[in-house]
Amino acid sequence: MITELGHFALVLALAVALIQATVPLIGAQRRNATWMAVAEPAAVLQVLLLGFAFAALTYAFVNSDFSLRLVVMNSHTDKPLIYKIAGVWGNHEGSLLLWTLILAVYGAAAALFGSNLPATLRARVLAVQGMIGVAFLLFMLLTSNPFLRMETPPFNGDDLNPLLQDLGLALHPPFLYMGYVGLSMAFSFAVAALIEGRVDAAWARWVRPWTLAAWVFLTIGIAMGSWWAYYELGWGGFWFWDPVENASFMPWLIAGALLHSAIVVEKREALKSWTILLAILAFGFSMVGTFIVRSGVITSVHAFANDPERGVFILMILAVFTGGALTLYAARAGALEAKGVFGLVSRESALVANNLLLAVSCFVVFVGTIWPLVAELVWGRKLSVGPPFFDAAFTPFMVALAMLLPFGSMLSWKRADAARTLRPLWPLAVLSVSLGALVWAMQTGRSAIGPVGVILGLWVAGGAVTDLWMRTGRGALAVRLGRLVRLPRADWGKATAHAGLGVTVFAVAAMNAWVVEDIRTVREGGSYPLGGYEVTLVDVREVEGPNYLSTMAELRVTRGGAEVATLFPEKRLYPAAGMPTTEAGIDYGLLRDVYLVLGDPQQAGGWAVRSYIKPFANWLWIGAGLMALGGLVSLSDRRYRVAAGSRRPVAVPAE
Repeated sequence: MITELGHFALVLALAVALIQATVPLIGAQRRNATWMAVAEPAAVLQVLLLGFAFAALTYAFVNSDFSLRLVVMNSHTDKPLIYKIAGVWGNHEGSLLLWTLILAVYGAAAALFGSNLPATLRARVLAVQGMIGVAFLLFMLLTSNPFLRMETPPFNGDDLNPLLQDLGLALHPPFLYMGYVGLSMAFSFAVAALIEGRVDAAWARWVRPWTLAAWVFLTIGIAMGSWWAYYELGWGGFWFWDPVENASFMPWLIAGALLHSAIVVEKREALKSWTILLAILAFGFSMVGTFIVRSGVITSVHAFANDPERGVFILMILAVFTGGALTLYAARAGALEAKGVFGLVSRESALVANNLLLAVSCFVVFVGTIWPLVAELVWGRKLSVGPPFFDAAFTPFMVALAMLLPFGSMLSWKRADAARTLRPLWPLAVLSVSLGALVWAMQTGRSAIGPVGVILGLWVAGGAVTDLWMRTGRGALAVRLGRLVRLPRADWGKATAHAGLGVTVFAVAAMNAWVVEDIRTVREGGSYPLGGYEVTLVDVREVEGPNYLSTMAELRVTRGGAEVATLFPEKRLYPAAGMPTTEAGIDYGLLRDVYLVLGDPQQAGGWAVRSYIKPFANWLWIGAGLMALGGLVSLSDRRYRVAAGSRRPVAVPAE
């Protein structure tokens, strides 16, 4: 009964979304306040209906209702409760329902907290959100209904993909969706602005918090996925330039460009057309990611579906919304006249350069991702574009961005003095280069990645600190410290995010440059050296888990005769799914990780063991955390919550 009500709620949500997509839009065109006011209750009602549908599906998973086809395919009675819940979105249909629910949540938030928006703009924003909701609800009901029943329910289910039965990956998709879907708000604001034919500083101030929130969620989601790959897949890496990894990275890059471009619109009312285009492309790339994951064009643990029919439907949604928005952009962009004028050396110019570097980087990733598909479709050739291409093509733009970032963020608006701006950065530049040279001299026979990473990481992180300190002006130390504490949260947030990027750059370089790797066969009781440590295979035993069988090794790590850690890497087999997984044994540390992986037994006796020393691995997650924290700190700034040019009370004439 509950599942039937959940299905009915989806149908009602579609009807409400249709009303939200049409009535307020017509009302805005006619300046009819009553019709425009329909948008707010429709957006809230849609959240309630979709929330009920999602709760109904969760109820079915928790109670192992095997009369539902989706529960049969993605659950099992022996599965722990947390993974029964995660199974709700660990599949195509359930994840699409979550996607649509988050879309409705964003729309309801805009309705509830957007009272300071002009009535026509708010109505049009919510109408566009309603249109997107209609498209995805139709997609769900016509091709991907999560409430389909089984004619003959089985006694048990097929279980969830074992690789997805992990806390990190259970939380990874919701954060990504909040990022992907959050970019729909920027898209809706862009389309609404094009319809109205007006983009100004107030519009930029309104769109920035939504974009920043989406970027923060994307940052967290990408970091969690990377961390999961690091400890779960057993290959010791954190990024493989997988098409689905790229699908989340591309909107992240474009959203970063959009954030910086909106600043120029807000401060100088320049780059209006470019900012609108970025808002359209940001959501467009999130739709491209949806297509890659759900169309069957790739085979990956990330892929939720392998159905060309669904892929065609998603392409139609992409074509309608992105193509329609770009057509509207081509028709109205000429009317978006830029007012601000700025010199070649200015913060505006630095932000333009920032935008170009991020946009070109995104284009490089897009070409590398989509080219194998194009080659197979057009020429019938199977090509593989892997890390060597991306490392060579993407890295130079990131190096240029890192070099520009501290200098650009300290430039004055409109016109700046380059020499004056560089003056406080010279000590940092000398320190960065000197430390990089020291690292180069200390390492023997290794690549330049490590020293370059040290230079760039210190330059970016130190530049963020320097920028923050220079904002305190002149005077005694105590006076400047007092001003430092009183700086706006947005300034603190920017510095924290930029410092996080510097830490991330350093960590990526360090992990690639100074990793120690060892692969060998080890017998029980045998030992081997690993980068200054001694690793001993104590024993290998069979262990039974709640819904899996495990071959677990006990490996003792010592240094100088003193025990450092005892690790228990595993090879698990999930009988219900018939799939094996690898669980690495990791001793986490601030300066390094000891990373051990148990392989297969060898015919001659013993076990294959892969061992790594991962330098500064945890700095990668620290850097990502700092970037997300910086975004959250900026969001807490009141200036992000109160739009410029808030609606003032209108005087009512006396009767």
